[in-house]
Amino acid sequence: MRVPVSWLKEHLELGDDVTVDTLVDAFVRIGIEVEDVAALEEVTGPLITGRVVEVEELTEFKKPIRYCKVDVGDAGRTENPGSADSEGTEPGGNAAGADGADDGTDEEYDSENDPNLPRTNRIICGASNFAEGDLVVVALPGAVLPGGFEISARKTYGRVSEGMICSARELGLGDDHTGILVLPSGTASPGDDARNVLDLADTILELAPTPDRGYALSIRGLARELSCALGAPFGDPARVEVPAADEDAWPVRIEDPEGCGRFVLRRVTGLDAGAPTPWWMRRRLLLSGMRSISLAVDVTNYVMLELGHPLHAFDTGSVKGDLVVRRAKQGEHLTTLDDVKRALDPDDVVIADDSGVVSLAGTMGGASTEISEDSTDVLLEAAHWDPASISRTARRHKLFSEAAKRFERYTDPALCAVAVERAARLLRQYGEGNILPGRTDEGHVEPMPAITMPISLPDQVAGVRYERGVTVRWLTQIGCKVDISTSDEGVALVNAVPPSWRGDLAQPADLVEEVLRLEGYDSIPSIMPPAAAGRGLTEAQRRKRTVSRALAEAGYVEVLPFPFVSPEVWDDFGLAADDARRRGLTVLNPLESDKNQLTTSLLPGLLDTVQRNLSRGLRDLGLYHIGQVVLPDENPVAVPDPGVEGRPGEAELAELERSVPGQPLHVAAVLTGHRVRQGWWGDGEQASWADAIQAARIVAAAAGVELRAVAAERPPWHPGRCAELFAGDVPVGYAGELHPKVVDKLGLPKRTAAVELDLDAIPLSDERPAPSISPFPPVLLDVALVVDDSVPSAELAAVLRDSAGELVEDVTLFDVYTGEQAGEGKRSLAYKLRFRAADRTLTVDEATAARDAAVAEAAARFGAVLRG
Repeated sequence: MRVPVSWLKEHLELGDDVTVDTLVDAFVRIGIEVEDVAALEEVTGPLITGRVVEVEELTEFKKPIRYCKVDVGDAGRTENPGSADSEGTEPGGNAAGADGADDGTDEEYDSENDPNLPRTNRIICGASNFAEGDLVVVALPGAVLPGGFEISARKTYGRVSEGMICSARELGLGDDHTGILVLPSGTASPGDDARNVLDLADTILELAPTPDRGYALSIRGLARELSCALGAPFGDPARVEVPAADEDAWPVRIEDPEGCGRFVLRRVTGLDAGAPTPWWMRRRLLLSGMRSISLAVDVTNYVMLELGHPLHAFDTGSVKGDLVVRRAKQGEHLTTLDDVKRALDPDDVVIADDSGVVSLAGTMGGASTEISEDSTDVLLEAAHWDPASISRTARRHKLFSEAAKRFERYTDPALCAVAVERAARLLRQYGEGNILPGRTDEGHVEPMPAITMPISLPDQVAGVRYERGVTVRWLTQIGCKVDISTSDEGVALVNAVPPSWRGDLAQPADLVEEVLRLEGYDSIPSIMPPAAAGRGLTEAQRRKRTVSRALAEAGYVEVLPFPFVSPEVWDDFGLAADDARRRGLTVLNPLESDKNQLTTSLLPGLLDTVQRNLSRGLRDLGLYHIGQVVLPDENPVAVPDPGVEGRPGEAELAELERSVPGQPLHVAAVLTGHRVRQGWWGDGEQASWADAIQAARIVAAAAGVELRAVAAERPPWHPGRCAELFAGDVPVGYAGELHPKVVDKLGLPKRTAAVELDLDAIPLSDERPAPSISPFPPVLLDVALVVDDSVPSAELAAVLRDSAGELVEDVTLFDVYTGEQAGEGKRSLAYKLRFRAADRTLTVDEATAARDAAVAEAAARFGAVLRG
């Protein structure tokens, strides 16, 4: 929310020592984020108000160009024109070109030697939203506008332009550049200094209150917060005398009291349709990021920003009969103010008359009852809508209006009558309207229930002993009605009735938060609890850090993917309908509506990160993530609700523990592109399924165990290039190349490989063996065995290692051959065997005997034959 500092200060009694920085610090201290602080840029040189005397339409160009005579009063012409063109760059300002229709001349004009300086200046302008007699803002030659834009007298479009007629954006007052800024008549006289007229000495704060503080989306709410933070007296703009309701006013029926708690109408007749919005109001709207439209619309927007309660204005002549607040009916449609015809949902709360739906409640009005330039009779409406209903409607129709933003965060039901009264009086004051006696006031909102808590609860939560009376003082200052009582046990209690605008105060914890927030979170000491001697990281925590460091040292980059997935991702993974990984827990209020399940695997998040990196041009990737997954049981236990009155008993705690799904710690990695990059040194090396298995071995080595790989089939891996990994006899995960169909659906490079291990399933190793290093030389022997091509090379290597005895140090596959010499259905697997003794120099005969024993066992187990 954009907030002018001058508007905030209007409702506070602040000393001269209170600066903008003081206000910013106060907001941050009480928990309201300040996203930006922007002072209006200074305009130097002659900036004056002028009156348009004559407008000449130049029709010889492709776009509208106007040559205007402007009365600039005693300001005359500047003696030192600047160096830049005076024309603007868009239709909202002064014309900058005419699509090639310019006469090609852009000559300097010498005004210094002209002996007859008139009181009028001729100015080229491309805007058309003004007429003769209008009061405008003129930057004369020599002025410098925000952004360093210098104004000078120039010849363009075959005419001499002696200044610039300015738009609101060119003056730094907002983003509106649809036309030049036209001031209401009587605001100033030609030649007056526009800096004083426009009040350009101001600062804009960009604030982001938390979603539970809807009242802070208003000047009233923010000023009240500053009053608490700075201890300054607060003048409530909502203190307006409101007349009693009248049964003879415009009839309204509330058929959906759940969606609408209160509905108020006030009628203003005889409104001057052409009455201009006063400059002070337009200025505040512009600085708040809103465009001025008409007096009636501007007044409703102004009251919304000031009080925080949105209003809607109906053209009374377009309303047919009684107004009815109800839910939409199946098949109903509404054309909203943005000229979009919308199909309504039965869950939408709407306002209807005899002709049908005329407004999408709390979100946007209908085009059939829109206030027009000829509207002289208006109905001002303010209502208290159900926040959840408005939130669903806004998201369903993608209509995130300023009104919906406030209604879905809860608005003050007590402000309905005040808001329409304030708006009606502004229309009477500036539009010469007539407020009809009485008002419609239907419905009733129950007051906020009282909250009781021990008066010392804030002290207990913060661990700080606050001064006596702090709790009562702060709760009273935020608007609560407070009284003190004593419990039967003699404990002092505070009973607080929250104010009508604080729908977020519902339990003692909310009151505690208010006391701590306003007393200052910085007053709560940060004291780390001392660690008991001999304690530190657990074995599991230490292993997690070791595994992460090992993967990083191997060249992988750690990422933190989104922990939620869409149920459709498992279709892309090719999972069967009964696969346990599809059984994810659904989040009731997801951050992204299409990703509403807690993930049961780390791979979707990792592959999503891979896709994002690929879209940014990175092709060679090695990413890993260590995190928890959620694996709910097939028959989950119902979650009990023990309440918050006291600590749950042991039985309740055990039941809660049983209801929590399993959340094991997984580690996963993904590789795409080149494992070794290509360059002048060579072609590089493509990542493959073998690298994924090696990543698993890196994890296992860091965890102090060895893994055994067995051929397996498991989506989303390629059935012929997938290995199931075991730590002893315990299955701990899978690794290999992803299935080509999965790769195509996800838009990944071919041969993308991945590994995922259940780190919690890998047994913790308590042993800390010291490395055994032999000073004696090894004996290296090779063996090539011909086996059926169905025999896994890893299993054959394991047999050779196990049967070669204690002398074997390493068995490594270095060659695979298939062809005529191996035979049909056969392949030759060649291994390097390294033998070494720890206490002596090993002889070749000893190593050969060990090798022969290993070959014999391989022949017995797999029918292996030595290749000649």
